[in-house]
Formats: sequence, structure tokens, C-alpha cells
Amino acid sequence: MFRLFANSSKGAALRTAPKSQQVRNLSIHEYMSANLLSEAGIKVPKGSVATTPEEAYQAAKKLGTSDLVIKAQVLAGGRGKGHFDSGLKGGVKTIFSPEEARDLANKMIGHKIFTKQTGAHGKECNKVFIVERKYVRREYYFAILMDRATQGPVVVASSQGGVDIETVAAENPDAIVKLPVDIKKGLSLESAQGLADKLGFVGNAREEAADTFVKLYKLFLAKDATQIEINPLVETSDHQVMCMDANFGFDDNASFRQKDVFSLRDPTQEDPREVQAEKWNLNYIGLDGRIGCLVNGAGLAMSTMDIIKLHGGEPANFLDVGGSATAQQICEAFKIISSDAGVSAALVNIFGGIMRCDVVAQGIIDAVKELDLKIPLVVRLQGTNVEQGKKLINESGIAIFPCDDLDKAADLVVKLSDITALAQKVGVHASLSLA
Repeated sequence: MFRLFANSSKGAALRTAPKSQQVRNLSIHEYMSANLLSEAGIKVPKGSVATTPEEAYQAAKKLGTSDLVIKAQVLAGGRGKGHFDSGLKGGVKTIFSPEEARDLANKMIGHKIFTKQTGAHGKECNKVFIVERKYVRREYYFAILMDRATQGPVVVASSQGGVDIETVAAENPDAIVKLPVDIKKGLSLESAQGLADKLGFVGNAREEAADTFVKLYKLFLAKDATQIEINPLVETSDHQVMCMDANFGFDDNASFRQKDVFSLRDPTQEDPREVQAEKWNLNYIGLDGRIGCLVNGAGLAMSTMDIIKLHGGEPANFLDVGGSATAQQICEAFKIISSDAGVSAALVNIFGGIMRCDVVAQGIIDAVKELDLKIPLVVRLQGTNVEQGKKLINESGIAIFPCDDLDKAADLVVKLSDITALAQKVGVHASLSLA
């Protein structure tokens, strides 16, 4: 996806997150995006989705052509250059018969694909998309996303499509066309025609491209999208303008009025920890570090992560339990943190306003007992009912490291994490307690 804003609010807020980390905006599979485009009157290649090799065979047969493409359906980029644990290389393949569709589907469905965006764990492919192959004259790039600078939608387009658009932007920025859109007026046909001219469309293709741009913008608004990315948008050999591949993102805040869109969500493609967190109304994003964090309030969570990094550690997650979490929610939060095998210590940092420190303390105690937590736990409690919270922890008999000063707490958890990680590395179980 073209990164228009390096300092977007979510990008800045999660500045310690790896670049591949996906924040909570709904993404849907390619075949679902194709259906949305088709319903909006936008041309896409004919295709069918399959969940078994036999279904892939029947889908290819139904299309009635020997020019076909089979595409692994996973929510990650770089499929074409990825590889499967079945040994198959490439998640997008040209095929020429239903038999080939069945054979390749057998090597894709039920297997994990590894790409630049999936990380070392890969993502399981549960479906394939069989589409007719189109022969193209030219490839373009087209996207609509929200522009914080102009406080509205912006169209980003290029005559150099079908490739990594960020590379194009870096190497040839003049090839990128940006068109801010007044959200009150929308994208006019005249503006769309002007954009088509800049991209090099001529003749009937110019009018068809402009019509496609207007329809894409209307779809962007109608579905509360945060982005629509078409790469490539093509002019075919018979001068049709078609969307060959689509990447949609939707605003989670609109889920209450976009129930049809959000019903398309595929939790199997998401981090199971994030799925579990959402069930308990917790804000969780997994990171790459070794120090688990449990905090109330996004701002405090960010500063906690920053101070951990300041002391040489790396946070394993962003976890905001909010201002009204129950003891059960605290316990579930610890289950999520402890499910990460890479976590070697955890820091709890609570500033109780609406949140009561005694409720947090009880949740911590319940979690440690239920999970038989083995990693060292540093706890900083301040605010409402702090003394009651500290009393509960002190009388629990659980080895917890209390610390009132955040700077000292961060320094301590980093050191404890290093000790635990070293012990784990040599196969020794380290049980740490206060002297």
C-alpha cells in the first residue's frame, strides 16, 4: 500500500510496532473485494472462489477458458513471490486447465504461505480464487485513502502500475499523481477525466477510466472505506478498463452501519491474540519484543513502551485495558500476554482514576494463580484505592515485584527479562523473588 503519511496518528502511536503489523482496520479477501467492485458496476475479471481442490477444478471448468489464474487467498501482500510449506513457490499462478487448478489448489489450500508481510509464522491459505486471465496493454495504479493534511480523501494514481508503488514513489516521484477531493462535493466527472488524461488514457478508454474512478470514489464513501487500492488497474487488449487486483480497508468505527461488509471478516487471517482481546474489549497489538505490558489508557501505554525502550528493552505488545476493566478482563489480558512464548517478563502500569487499583490487583492475583505464571512480574499501581490494591498483592503470597516509580519499574523489568531470557536460552528455569 502507498504510504502517503508517515506520521499518521496510528503510525505515530504505534511507532514501536514492526512495519508489517496490521492495525485494527478491517481487510477482506481479494475475491470479496472483486464482488464489491462488481456490485458497484466496476469491471473485474470473471472468477470463482474455491475451498477444496475439487471446487477449484469445477470453478475453472465453469469459466470455460484455458487462460486462467489461480490466486491464494490470504490477507498479506507479496503472494506472487511467496512460498508454501508444501514446497510450492508462488501464490499466484497462470494455469491452462481445470486439472492444473485442482493440482495447484491441493498445494495451496490447507498450507501456510510465507511472504515478506506474513513473517516467519506465515499465514494459512484456506481458499483460492480462480479467475480468467486478461491480456493487458497497459497497467496503472489507483488508490483512494484519507489524507490527514487536507482532512479529506485523496486520489493517488500512477501510469506505472502492477509494481511496488512505494518503489515508484521513491525512484520517480513525478510518476505519482495526487488529487485531493472535497468530501462535500465528491469526485466530479471532469476531475476524473482530467486524471485519466494525466495517466495517459485516450479514446474510449479515457471515458471508461473516468467512469471507473467516479464509481470507485462512490464505493469508497458508501462503504466507509479507509482505503481502496487497485494495483493494477489495466487497459486490456480490447480497450476495456478493469480492476485486476483490489485491496480494501474499512473503518472499524463504522461496523454498526456496515454489517454486510463486516460480516466478510476472516478471523483465521488475524492474530488470534488480537481476536481474543477484542472479545474482552481489550486493545491489544502484538509486537516483537520480550516484555509484556498491561496498562490502562493509550497514552500511558505508549509512554510505558517508550520508557521500556529507553532502558534497552523491547515491548512484546501494546495492551490497553481501558478505564473500567473488571478483574476478569485483567485475568484475560494476562492470558493473552502469557500466550506469547517470547515474553520473558511483564510490566503492569496502572494509574487509577475511574479504574480502581484494588480491582486490578485482584485480577493480577487471579491470573497468576490460574495461569501459574512463571515469568517475573513488575507492578506499578497509582491512584484510586492504591493502598487497598497494594495490600491485596502483599497478602497474596505471590512473588510480584512492586515498584512505585515508573522509571525504576522499567529498569527493573528490563533486567529481569534479560535474566529470564538467558535462563530460557540455556534450558534453566529461573525462579526470581524479592530479597
